[in-house]
Amino acid sequence: MTVTRFAPSPTGNLHVGNIRTALHNWLLARSASGRFLLRIDDTDAVRSAEEYVDGIRADLTWLGLEWDGEERQSARLAIYETAFERLREAGRVYRCYETAQELDLKRKVLLGRGLPPIYDRAALALTEADHARFAADGVAPHWRFKLDHAEPVEWVDGIRGRQHFEAAQLSDPVVRRADGSWLYMLPSAIDDVEMGVTDVLRGEDHVSNTAAQLQMFTALGANPPRFAHEALLVGNEGKLSKRLGSLGCDAFRERGIEPQTIVALLARLGTSQPVEPIMDRARLIESFDLATFGRAPARFDEAELERLNHAIVHQLSYSEVADRLPAGMNERAWLAVRPNLERVADAADWWRVITGPIVAPEFGEEDRAFLAQAADLLSWGEDPWGALTSALKDATGRKGRALFMPLRQALTGRDHGPDMHALLPLIGERRARERLDFYRQG
Repeated sequence: MTVTRFAPSPTGNLHVGNIRTALHNWLLARSASGRFLLRIDDTDAVRSAEEYVDGIRADLTWLGLEWDGEERQSARLAIYETAFERLREAGRVYRCYETAQELDLKRKVLLGRGLPPIYDRAALALTEADHARFAADGVAPHWRFKLDHAEPVEWVDGIRGRQHFEAAQLSDPVVRRADGSWLYMLPSAIDDVEMGVTDVLRGEDHVSNTAAQLQMFTALGANPPRFAHEALLVGNEGKLSKRLGSLGCDAFRERGIEPQTIVALLARLGTSQPVEPIMDRARLIESFDLATFGRAPARFDEAELERLNHAIVHQLSYSEVADRLPAGMNERAWLAVRPNLERVADAADWWRVITGPIVAPEFGEEDRAFLAQAADLLSWGEDPWGALTSALKDATGRKGRALFMPLRQALTGRDHGPDMHALLPLIGERRARERLDFYRQG
């Protein structure tokens, strides 16, 4: 069975890049009738906060990305400790003592020589006496995973194709801090083994992490999952944008962007498939295919998001929006105004037009007489708008804009809007007559 996972750190709110990763892993699992797991990577106790855990769950729920199981790394520390001891006994992790400043200086020296800034493994030359001296001085070690330089790293990436790394060209990754806390790399690999993850789909900025983690899987005696690395999102300016890092579900909700819109856009962004206002999740699941993903950066266009949102709003059923509509607004009213909405919240404006009061527009003497005549000819039946305009056309000879525009303006206070055949019955006979009679009395 295909098992994917979304593994956010609860150190902040989800942003659009995280959301895309979660969605694609959800689609990958669902397209294979598999399982989608949520793993809260909360080993950083200082920066992690419960409010962000709650926010992650709430955002995924709002987006409709239901998960089939949940784990928290903070509850799995004993599992990491056991695996770490196995690696230590096998000589695959080792103690280091360089400070951040010393490591930074080493990197600068290497870069100045035109060399890759790879850790020089100086700590491997330390003797037990050296370690004892550090311990006596109260200096605790951090730990690195020892890559096997004799073992090239290769895999067939689900998006990027065949990948090859020479382990000697990679730094041995730090896996544990001096205070005993864990960094991302090793616990993630251990969890993928323990949780039965078969497919890891993530951003291309993790490619070198994958190269190191593949050796971790081997050292743990486990088969690695399949890996796929997708192109990162960029803004309209063609590069990574701070704006994208701040765009999250709260910002989308404030702007009136529907969750279906976000899903429809991000599901296809970065693929060869067209972005369309698809409401049916089954269609998105059925069409999801890593083979359609390209290597070029995926451009996130907020104007496209807005256009897509308009199209999605025009498909929303009354039951999907009823709890967000003004009190008293029924399905008939929703269907009447829906084609003219950009956001669901805009329905409130049209409900005020329907229920009144409206600001009566100013008209010249000729149009005022025309509207007074409209009040006399107004009759109520199955199609009051059709009956009124037909009677006025016969009585006045007006047609086209001269016939319809003054009536629309007098009845709604607007120059444009929903089809008057649908809108006038909602306004009702009493309010319609009052709005037309105003021009007889004024």
